[in-house]
Amino acid sequence: MNEQEKALQPEGAAKPAQTAAKIYVIDSRERLLVPLTFGFCLLLVNTFFETGVNAGLAVSVAAWYGLLYAAKGRKLWQSGESQVLLLTGLALPVFSMVLGSNWYFRGWDLLALMALLPIHAIGLSGGQYLPWWRPAMLGERLRLLLTGLFGRLGAVIAALLPRRTGDSRRVLPLAAGTAGAVVLLAVLVPVLASADALFAAATADLRDFFALHFTDAVWKAILAGVMTPFFFGLLYFLRQPTPLRRTEAKARPGVDGLGFAIVLAAAAVLYLLFLGVQSAGLLGGAEYLAQKHISYAEWARSGFFQMVGVTALNLTLLLAAVQWSRREGAAWRAVRGLSALLTAESLVLLASAGVRMTLYVDAYGLSFKRCMTYWGMGMMGAFLLAAAWKVRRPDFRFCRVVFPLALAGWLLIHCVPVDYLVARDQVDRYLSGESAALDVEYLLYDLSYDTLAQLERLDGDMICTAYGDWDAVGTARLSTLLEQRRQEARADCADWRTWSLSAWLASRGGA
Repeated sequence: MNEQEKALQPEGAAKPAQTAAKIYVIDSRERLLVPLTFGFCLLLVNTFFETGVNAGLAVSVAAWYGLLYAAKGRKLWQSGESQVLLLTGLALPVFSMVLGSNWYFRGWDLLALMALLPIHAIGLSGGQYLPWWRPAMLGERLRLLLTGLFGRLGAVIAALLPRRTGDSRRVLPLAAGTAGAVVLLAVLVPVLASADALFAAATADLRDFFALHFTDAVWKAILAGVMTPFFFGLLYFLRQPTPLRRTEAKARPGVDGLGFAIVLAAAAVLYLLFLGVQSAGLLGGAEYLAQKHISYAEWARSGFFQMVGVTALNLTLLLAAVQWSRREGAAWRAVRGLSALLTAESLVLLASAGVRMTLYVDAYGLSFKRCMTYWGMGMMGAFLLAAAWKVRRPDFRFCRVVFPLALAGWLLIHCVPVDYLVARDQVDRYLSGESAALDVEYLLYDLSYDTLAQLERLDGDMICTAYGDWDAVGTARLSTLLEQRRQEARADCADWRTWSLSAWLASRGGA
C-alpha cells in the first residue's frame, strides 16, 4: 500500500451530501394544540363556509382566541396593544353578527377581522421588530404571517409522531390504520352493492343511514384536516418564532422643503378659490343657483365623496411634507405654515360638505349611506385635528393616535341603531305629509330586520313591490311582505349559526 492510499484510508469512502432537515421542538402543549386546531378548523367549516357571515363566525372568532390562549397563555392580554385588539376582535362580530343583522356592517367587519386577527396574532409572537403604530409594520407582519402559515407545515407531523416511550409509538399506526379502514369500506361497500342485488338489499338501510349522517361529515372532516397544518403551523410559529433581523436605525431622511412648499401653496390657493365659490352657493341659496342653471337638490347632494377623497389627499400631502422635509431654514417654516393653512381649509371643506348633506337630508330624509356619511365626516375631522397637532409638534406620532381612534370610531358606530333611525325618520316624514313618497322596498329589503317595527306603523294594505332573491317578482300588500320578512327572521333564529338578536326581536313581532 503506497503512501497516498494510507493517507486516504482513515477517511473511508466519500459520503453523499446530506440536506439538513428542519427540526421541530415539540412538547406537550404542541401535542394538545393539534386536536384543538382540528376542532377549530371543523368549527370554521361548519359555520363560515356553510352559513356565511353570521353568528357562527362570531363563535369561530371566540374559538380562535381560545386557541391563542392555549398557545400563548396570559400573553394574550398582557400588553396594551393586545388588550385593544382583543376587545375589538371580540366586539366587532358580536355587534354586527350576533346583535345586528345589517349586511353592510357584516361585510365590512369581515374585512376588518381578516386584517386585525392576523395583526394581533403575529404581535403575540415576539418575532416582529416594528411597533404597532408604524405603518411599515403591516408589511413586516404579513411576512411573518406567511412564514407561519406556509413555512411550518411539517410541525403538525412532528407533533403527531409518537414519543419513544411505552406504547405511545403505536398511536400513529392505530390512527392511520383506522382511517385507512374507513376509506376502504367507504369505497368497497358501494362497489359490492352495485355488483350484487342481494347484498345491496341487505345493506340498503345501513348505506342510507351513512349517506344521510356521515357523508357530509366526512367531507367536512377532510376539509378541516387540510386546513389544520396551516393553522397549527401558525400557532407553532407564534410559540417559537424566528425573529426578524434588526437593522441599524437610520437617521431620519430629509429633503429640501421648497418643493413641498410649492405644492402646498398651489393646493392652498386652489382651495381658497373653491371655498369662495362654495360660500356663494351657501349664502345665495336656491335663487343664486337657479341663475347658474343648477338644481338646488343636485348641488346639495353632490360632491361629498369627492370631498372625502380631496381631504384624504390633503391629509397625505401635509403629513408627507411635515415628515420628509428638512427641518431647517425658511423652506421648513413655509412648509409648516402652508400645512397649517391646508389643514384649516380641509376642515372648512368638510364643514361645507356637512352643511350640504344636512340640506339634502332635510329635503329627502335619512338613509343608511347618509348616516355613514356623517360618521365619515366626523372621523375625517378627527384625523385632521391630529394632523394639525402634527404640524405644531413635528415629532408627534400621528399613527399612534389615529389607529386606536379609527378602531374606537368604528366600534362606536356599531352602537348606533342606524337602520332603526333611518326607518323612523322616513316613516315619520311620510305620515306627517312632509314626504310625498316612501321607498318601502329600500327599508324592507336593503336594511336589517330593525326596520320592521317602524314599517308596521304604515297601512298594511299598501301595495309594494315584492322581491325574490335579487329581482322583483310582483306586487303584494305590505302586511304580507312584513310577515314574509318575519318568517325569514324565524328561519335565521332556528339555527344557532344564523341567530341574531335583531332577527329574534323581529320574529316575535307581528304575532
